[in-house]
Parts: sequence; structure tokens; C-alpha cells
Amino acid sequence: MHRSEITIDLAAVRRNVHVLLDALGGSRLWAVVKANAYGHGASDVAGAALGGGASALCVATVPEALALRRDFPAARIIVMGPALNREVGQARDARIELVVSSNDEIPPGVRVHVKLDTGMGRWGVSELMSPALEVVGLMSHLATADTDAAYAEWQIERFRAATAPYTHLERHIANSAAALRYPSAAFDAARCGIALYGLSPFGTDPAEDGLRPVLRWSSHVAQSKLLRAGQSTGYGRSFVAERDTWIGIVPVGYADGFRRDLSGTTVRVGGDERRVVGTISMDALAVELEGQVATGTPVTLIGSGVLAEQHARVAGTITYELVCGIDSSPARARRTVVDA
Repeated sequence: MHRSEITIDLAAVRRNVHVLLDALGGSRLWAVVKANAYGHGASDVAGAALGGGASALCVATVPEALALRRDFPAARIIVMGPALNREVGQARDARIELVVSSNDEIPPGVRVHVKLDTGMGRWGVSELMSPALEVVGLMSHLATADTDAAYAEWQIERFRAATAPYTHLERHIANSAAALRYPSAAFDAARCGIALYGLSPFGTDPAEDGLRPVLRWSSHVAQSKLLRAGQSTGYGRSFVAERDTWIGIVPVGYADGFRRDLSGTTVRVGGDERRVVGTISMDALAVELEGQVATGTPVTLIGSGVLAEQHARVAGTITYELVCGIDSSPARARRTVVDA
């Protein structure tokens, strides 16, 4: 038995691609698989996304792109982050497209997308100059598509006006939230990440948008023990039993990606919802039980109704950060890819 098991469902990836393509109404979908596909496995997810109808892959760095190029020699790959000078030649040789944020930095012989800052306040030019011949696309990035519709619409219209003279180039601004909520943001393509993984960009139940979570994370009860009233579990005695209480010790902690600030969230022990109690340590956490359970009883950390969105609310963060932090290396977990 492994400490924990991570299961990646490629059929769910393809289903989510179809949901997004339906929402986009004819615009292309580019799958964002940076950061090892948000912790889900870049190569596996990329293959499923392309098979489901995505027409390009987006990453953050040239090394990420080069790793994908080995597995997908014919795929269109776009690097959204800045490239180092020494990486430009590598990108050119590997037929990788780059995003640039200055009218002065377009490298020769590389297909590029010029990024316009319409209100994110990060990368991007303030205004567009006449694009060079190597430019194939114009793009921007939405700051509030998941939280502030008025500002998002303002950015979309600003982008539309700025790029109107260049409709012969590919224009793209939509992220997952915009793809699902703002038809005006569709343009020629949308760069979708979080929804591809069946996670809600709005922090709600992904099923509300027809999305299916791709990742399932499970473990087991390694020890069941009785705390007498007044006894505690974990560092700092943050949980002290008010009455005789059974707890289950699960061999997963913050080194595995189950963060310390998830104390108080709920998981499933067997089929029952149970509260995580006490301080989460590096390699273990405790759950409050109704009674003694057998060693080896399954514990669902994410999946089967245990939503990453729920954990994110408890931790005061976003699902992106949670799933990127899950350690799926063989030293900590067994990772299985299914296609069902």
C-alpha cells in the first residue's frame, strides 16, 4: 500500500475540452499545460487535450516547451513567459512560438505573439506599433474575469479597439473564466488552463459549468486511536478532545501538498465526510472519526465529492496553488493515469 495515490483521468480532460470548445462557439482552444499541467502531468494532459480538440499547447518557459516538443513533434507550442537570450535559438530550432512584451525584442526567424497590457499591469506593451512580419498573434491577459465583470469587459473592449487594424493576425485574450462567461472575449483563440483540469475558475462547484475534475487523490487510515477527553493530537495541541474521540492518522502531510492551513477542511473516510483536526504535519494529518475504523480504510483527499475548491476556501487560497503543490513523485505517492 502506498502513502497516497494520485489518479489522472484523461477522459475527463477531453470532456472538459469539449465543454470549453462549446462555450467558445467556434474559436480555437489552446491548452495551458505550464507548471507540469498544474501538477497533473504535462505530457499526459497535453496528449489528451490535443486528442480532444485543442489546437495548441501553452507553457510558461522554453524548457517546458522543449520537453513537450520531444513528445509532440508536430504540435503547435507557445511560450507565454519571457525567453532568455540563449533560449531564443533553441525555440527557433524547435519551431516554438514566443510571446514578447516589447516592440523592440522581436527575434528574427521566430513566430511571435506581441502582448498588450490592457489592464493586468504586468507583461506587455502599452500600445501596439505596426507588427513585424514575424508576428503571428496579438494577445493580452484578463485580470478579473473571475471576479469583476465590468473591468473584464473594459479590458476586452480595449483589446478589441487596439487590435482592430490587425485582424489578419490571431487575437487572443480569453482565459478559462472568460471562455465560460464572456462570449465577447473569444476572438480567434482562448488560452484555457484551470477549467481544462475540471477545476472552477470561480471557486464554485465545477459541475455547475459542466466540468469534471481530472485529479483524484486518496490515502488511507494508517492508525486509528482513541483520544480521551483532554488529550490532544499533533504539534501545538491545537486540537484537544472535549470528550472521548476516535481519530484516524493519515500518512499525508504538507510535504505531500496537503497544506498546514487545511486543518478544519473535510475529507472522506470510507464513504463518510470527516473533519481534519489538529496541526497538519510534514508527513501526517489527523481526521476526527465517529468510532474506530480498520487500518487501511480509504481516505479521499480530493475527488468523489471532495472538491479542491472546498479546500481552497478553507486555506484562503485558490485551487491553482493547491494542485500545483501536490507532490506526485514516486518517493511520495503512486501516480496512475486512466482513460475511462
